[in-house]
Amino acid sequence: MRNLLADRPHLSADTLERTRAAMDWHFPAAVVTGYAALAEMLDLPDPGDRHVLAAAIPGRADVIVTWNLRHFPADRLASSVLAARSPDAFIAGLFETGPEEVVAAVRGHRAALRNPPRSASDHLTALERVGLARTAALLRPHVGAI
Repeated sequence: MRNLLADRPHLSADTLERTRAAMDWHFPAAVVTGYAALAEMLDLPDPGDRHVLAAAIPGRADVIVTWNLRHFPADRLASSVLAARSPDAFIAGLFETGPEEVVAAVRGHRAALRNPPRSASDHLTALERVGLARTAALLRPHVGAI
């Protein structure tokens, strides 16, 4: 929350708190607690990222999805059977195993954008702009379904 507020000062703490509460309510199995002691024992290039790995281990995550891959090197994750993937690689991997589900999720995401609404083509262009180039390329042949 602290980092989100620092990176996106236009957001309010109240808005983020409501979003977190909604996520916790909709995905209770994703809430992980009691990992602070484990964080102290972990070794990552940036000690400020240890809490992410510490929560992923008891949360039984398979993947840490992050743009910051250099802070989660494979040799440091191997003992926990975790991998780090960029958001683009992660979504592309999901597409390869379940393209219909990914297309449906992207369609739902686009439909939720109302101010302003976006065409399917514009939505894919926006995905490219935020670094999801491979994902957008995989989705382009399905633009009519988005």
